[in-house]
Amino acid sequence: MAICNFDMQFTFVCAGWEGSAHDSRVFLSALRDPQSNFPKPPNEKYYLVDAGYPQMKGFLGPYKGERYHIPHFRRGEEPTGHKEIFNHAHSSLRSIIERTFGVWKKNGEFYVICQIILMKSK
Repeated sequence: MAICNFDMQFTFVCAGWEGSAHDSRVFLSALRDPQSNFPKPPNEKYYLVDAGYPQMKGFLGPYKGERYHIPHFRRGEEPTGHKEIFNHAHSSLRSIIERTFGVWKKNGEFYVICQIILMKSK
């Protein structure tokens, strides 16, 4: 699990979980463990999360059951209704984390950082 800012910089990473661990399990564990130093969002601010995370104060996920991914909007009509408009904006903003992972993986830096994090957690 990772958090990044709009400058494509990771501000928090939680590594070491098995790949089959559900997003919400990893999230809630990091949130509840004071040793993880999970950076909670400031008052009146939100982290964008995907549909696998619980809906709770400070964490903003998409509306379920509505179009969400950008390609769905490109192939069809413009978003209609407040839920689709919100999901379109949410998906556009959430793409920053995807691009951040892509940039770091392309440069080979992500692998090195994950190894350092895993060594520190042991």
